[in-house]
Amino acid sequence: MANETDDSRRSLGARSTEDTVTAHRKGIGNRLLAALPPADLALLTPHFQKVSFEPDAVLVRSGDELDPVYFPHSGAIAFMLDMPDGQTVATSLMGREGALASFSVLGPSPSSVTAIARTAGTASVISAAKFRAAHAQSAAIRNVVQVHARAVLLQLQHVAACNALHRVDGRMARWLLQLHDRVPEDLLPVTQEALAQLVGVRRTTVTLTMSKLREAGAIPSERRGFVEIHRSRLERIACDCYALMQRTIDRMYCQELAAPQPADARFRQSAIAASHGAGGEFKAVSRAGR
Repeated sequence: MANETDDSRRSLGARSTEDTVTAHRKGIGNRLLAALPPADLALLTPHFQKVSFEPDAVLVRSGDELDPVYFPHSGAIAFMLDMPDGQTVATSLMGREGALASFSVLGPSPSSVTAIARTAGTASVISAAKFRAAHAQSAAIRNVVQVHARAVLLQLQHVAACNALHRVDGRMARWLLQLHDRVPEDLLPVTQEALAQLVGVRRTTVTLTMSKLREAGAIPSERRGFVEIHRSRLERIACDCYALMQRTIDRMYCQELAAPQPADARFRQSAIAASHGAGGEFKAVSRAGR
């Protein structure tokens, strides 16, 4: 089984050389920040504040101004859309490969979605005004924002098509794999209620689908608030959207974001650490929001 698991972790773009889990374990931090040359990163680091967020923390509410900008170093953030009938459905998922509220560079504007932490994590936070100023000065920052915007748009397009065309079990498998890409353990801290919002179905449908996944061996166990996954079996059940989406986004990042050299990576990490302060404590983001 160990060989099967190792092979499965190498089978998709989300598990490539620059994948989220590998980078997370190496302590590289946010992938967009890691791609910036030292001089460009230095425009941001003096203004960063380090924060932590717990599951279910509301980072941005629908209708709120996009401020501040979060650069996650770990964890998973879901973008939730409230429908007129009271239902809530996820439109995309973000981890250390992205930046929450980076579109604030276009100017002050309200958020069209609510951003909720699906798993605990940490982030570097900067005010939207400071980020816009750095964005105006740096072509490299403008490039990472552009690449990130294209990746978000691609994910939105795939999720919309997937929701219209594919069965619930395939869609749920896709969301679980996307969560696993951002959590370095096979035991995912996710509730059935959260899965219902991610997939856009009722709790009863989640219960039936989870039972089906257990019968297939894709979910070895489930207990209150946690789901254990068998990745290779889950990949077989997931719809084709997962592999296509993750490979395309990963290729985009690898080709269009400059890969940092080892010396530069050390510089970037020290710069981020210095901006946070030696031994500084995380500022916590509560479930109720900012």
